[in-house]
Amino acid sequence: MKKIISVLISAVMVLSLFAACGKDDSNRIKIGLAAPKATHGWVAGVAYYAEKYCKANGIEYMLTVSANKTEMEKSIDSLVEWGAQALVVWPQWSGMEEKIDSVIEKEIPVVAFDVDIQSDGICKVTGNNYEMGYQSAEYIVGKVGEAASIAVLDVPSVGSVSQLRKQGFYDYLNEIGYDKSNIFEFAERAFSRDCGYEDMKKLLAEHKKIDAVFSLDDETSIGVIKAIEDAGRTDIKAITGGGGMQEYFGMIADKKYSYLGLASVLYSPSMIENAIEVASEIARGNSAAKMVIIPTGIVSAENVSKYIDNGNKVY
Repeated sequence: MKKIISVLISAVMVLSLFAACGKDDSNRIKIGLAAPKATHGWVAGVAYYAEKYCKANGIEYMLTVSANKTEMEKSIDSLVEWGAQALVVWPQWSGMEEKIDSVIEKEIPVVAFDVDIQSDGICKVTGNNYEMGYQSAEYIVGKVGEAASIAVLDVPSVGSVSQLRKQGFYDYLNEIGYDKSNIFEFAERAFSRDCGYEDMKKLLAEHKKIDAVFSLDDETSIGVIKAIEDAGRTDIKAITGGGGMQEYFGMIADKKYSYLGLASVLYSPSMIENAIEVASEIARGNSAAKMVIIPTGIVSAENVSKYIDNGNKVY
């Protein structure tokens, strides 16, 4: 899977560089995109939608891919040297403020996508992580009722993303006075199906009864489902996810998995289009909101057909 993702994002990068250099039109807006290396299908999906949007809207763009903070700082420098009139950045590491501040000081606007960057003057476009957790809790309670045994699959390494989703989850439970004595957390290394599979195997061995799984990610949920199938367990009645992964949507629609009560909470990689739109408006000298939060919602067996895109083979 990782190899496939790497190939996909490499292809996107080559196409992006071609788009950046292939036409000589001084009136076109030049947008620099600083992306992390794809270790997750969602990130590859972001690159896919970014390329698609830029091409459709005549935006000259350059996409860089970085494996760590140091690489991204160098990539940002290269985008500035290239002549980017605005940047869209989505680092997966903390401590990017100094570099971002240096870009803003050059009067190049920066839009943070999906992450918190504590720099003055920055714009942010993101999904509603808090509401994702809140709606996940509401969905799970509707499926399993009070005092259920719920596994919370936390991913501390993703920082504010995981923190906000968990906060929303627990806030809903507190609002309704839910008995949380049977809720337990498990810290995963990353959002991935491999982690979901290995960690769920451990949880199934340790807990003879689990009513629901609050998974924060679609790929993680796929791994969770595989572990449950391998164990032959039938006690789990609700599993959430998050993202907008077509493969997981297909599983939600498949009656084979109806006994698991699968759902996802929307956090589509297509949100990058909104981030590029904001960056483009600022680059053109127009005003733009400092914060854009894209609404979320539950995708379940009842409405999943609305979200299946057979043309999307990336994520």
